[in-house]
Formats: sequence, structure tokens, C-alpha cells
Amino acid sequence: MKQPAVYIMASKPGGVLYIGVTSDLLQRIWQHKNNFVDGFTKKYHIKRLVHYELYNDMPTVILREKRLKRWNRLWKIELVEAYNPGWNDLWTDLGM
Repeated sequence: MKQPAVYIMASKPGGVLYIGVTSDLLQRIWQHKNNFVDGFTKKYHIKRLVHYELYNDMPTVILREKRLKRWNRLWKIELVEAYNPGWNDLWTDLGM
């Protein structure tokens, strides 16, 4: 699934949120889930993919990531709940 994407991960429904960007969503989420990524997601046990958006180019996805990171927490939660009200792990939707 090599395509630029911005994604939101959570530790649990309504829990700690992480926003990231990647060119390979499958690989990146696998890395988070298997603790191959040191830092914030590993420290706070963030393993649930709750939102993602696919784009055609990296400059656009990077701009979207920067905008999402400036949003307040409530807006981020509303975004997740608009598309994924159950806070399901969308990892399974990616074919894994």
C-alpha cells in the first residue's frame, strides 16, 4: 500500500492520540504495533489505528499532518468519531 497517508493512532477509545505521516501505511502501522518505532507511540502504548487519509503526493499529506497537529484535542476526537465512532482498529481494514 505505497501511497502517501496521514494517520491517527490511539492508545484506547478517547485515549492518547498520535498523528503521523508515511508513504507506506501498512508498513508504518505494523512498525508501531510491533514496537519498532521508538518514541511517543511506544512510550504511551499507542497501537490502534483509528483514522487515516490517503493522498496522491507527499507535500499535500505533510500539509494535512501539520494542520491536524494544530487542531485542538476535541476536533481530533470529532474527526475520528465522524468516520470511526467505535474507535475500531482500522488495521484490519487494511487487509491485515
